[in-house]
Amino acid sequence: MFLAMPLRDKTILRWACPLLFALLWGSFVAAALLPDAEQRRLVLSWGVLTGGLGEVPGVWSAAQDGRLARPLSALFLHADWAHLLGNLLFLLIFGLPAERAMGPWRLLALFLAGGAVANLAAMLAIGAPDRLIIGASGAVSALIGAYLALFPTARLGIVVPLGLFLQFVRVPAALLIGIWALLQLLYTFIGPAFGAVAWSAHLAGFAFGGAFALIARRGIARRLRRRRGF
Repeated sequence: MFLAMPLRDKTILRWACPLLFALLWGSFVAAALLPDAEQRRLVLSWGVLTGGLGEVPGVWSAAQDGRLARPLSALFLHADWAHLLGNLLFLLIFGLPAERAMGPWRLLALFLAGGAVANLAAMLAIGAPDRLIIGASGAVSALIGAYLALFPTARLGIVVPLGLFLQFVRVPAALLIGIWALLQLLYTFIGPAFGAVAWSAHLAGFAFGGAFALIARRGIARRLRRRRGF
C-alpha cells in the first residue's frame, strides 16, 4: 500500500477539479440516500450497458431514448465508497497539476470526453451483453495519461510501509504510471475481479488522455507563456 502525491507542486486551486470533486461526491451521496430499489433503477437507467450499440439501428434507437448520454452519466455513479474515494484521490493527485498546466476548461473537456470514450471502449471490449459499467475510473485514467504527457520527467513521492515504519521516497512518475498501465493491461485478461472491473476502460482513458495532452500541447504552451508574461 502506498500514497503518492506530486512533489514541489505549487498548484493554485482552480474550479474544474473542485467542481468535479463536488459533483462526484454529491452524486454518490444523493444516490446512497435513495432506497435500494431506487438505487438499482438509477444505475440501470444511467449506467452503461454492454451490447446495446452493436448495429446502426441500435445507435438510432439509443439517440432517441437517451442511451447515448449514458457514457457521460455513468461517470457520476459509483458502486461503493471505496470505488468513489479511489477515483477522488487520483482526481486530486493528477487532476490538480494537469489543470494548472492546461487550464480548467481543457481539464473539464478532458475528463468528460476521456470518460465517455473509455466507457464506450469498455462497452465494445466486453463481449458479454448487459454488463453494467459505472464510475469515473476511465475519466481519471485520462487525467493520468495527460499528466504523463505533460510532466514526463516529474517525480512522485510515495509512502511505503516498511514493518513498523513509513518510508517516504521519490520515484519517477513515468515509472509508477508505466507500472500502473502495465497492470491495467494484465488485469484486462487475467486480473482480480475479472468481469467485475472494466479494466479496458482504464486503458482507453489513459491512451485518450495522453493523446489529448500531446495534441493540445501548443495551446497549453501558449497559455503558460501568457501566464508568465512572455
